[in-house]
Amino acid sequence: MANSFAPQSRHHDDLPPFLSDPNRNAAPLRQPENPLKPFLPGQPKSLSGIALRAFCLGIAFAVSVVGIVSVLLFTDSPIWRVPFFLLALSTFHFLEFWTTAERNTAVVSIDSFLLTANWPAYAIAHSAAFVECTIVSAFFPDRHWAPFGSGQVLLLIGLFLVLIGQAVRSLAMLHAGASFNHQIQTRRAQSHLLVTTGIYGWIRHPSYFGFFYWGLGTQLVLGNVLCFVAYSAVLYMFFRGRILHEEGKLVEFFGDDYVSYRKRVGTLMPFIR
Repeated sequence: MANSFAPQSRHHDDLPPFLSDPNRNAAPLRQPENPLKPFLPGQPKSLSGIALRAFCLGIAFAVSVVGIVSVLLFTDSPIWRVPFFLLALSTFHFLEFWTTAERNTAVVSIDSFLLTANWPAYAIAHSAAFVECTIVSAFFPDRHWAPFGSGQVLLLIGLFLVLIGQAVRSLAMLHAGASFNHQIQTRRAQSHLLVTTGIYGWIRHPSYFGFFYWGLGTQLVLGNVLCFVAYSAVLYMFFRGRILHEEGKLVEFFGDDYVSYRKRVGTLMPFIR
């Protein structure tokens, strides 16, 4: 006969309320997301990715400066134009990131360098410019393609356009701040303001104006006949279509204010009103 006073086993569920686990039937807790995740390797804002790209652009800038100076000091070859193009490109892409980081920090990412924008057409266009300039400079250095001996004048015009184009684009991005974005926005954010002062009071879409003339200026400096014609056509078609599309959204966002601004201020790009 079992001892009625023998201790009985007690299961967890038999514990008094003050000893029971209140979370035993609760769903497992989720680990909080790491706030640093966007900045980790492989992420859009990866700090290591940003550092690597900035380092490579710095190396390209330094190599191009050394190349230009060396060619000009020790030869009379026009091939200095090749490292000049590398200099212009490395400066452009660095400033794209820096201006975004400076005035629109919330959206800056690896893509802000614009190194793979409009891929692969962008890469093909610049590769063609490098190839044309290299072939002409290396194998036909004495060939004067410019009409009426205007080569030096066109070179100076090209240098002027590169400097003005870069300055206008960077100033526009800095002045617009959070209202500037590399991607056309389909919805108006609270940070979006209609900027009509500063450089925007003189040029509508000054960032597009800047790249348009920067691109044409580089080809004048390089002495590229074929690429100058191709760049002119492609840049015109690209910006004409982009401006038409973007201004439809701007009218939607700002209404009559933008319509009035558009009437007052032009783009200063040929055949694009």
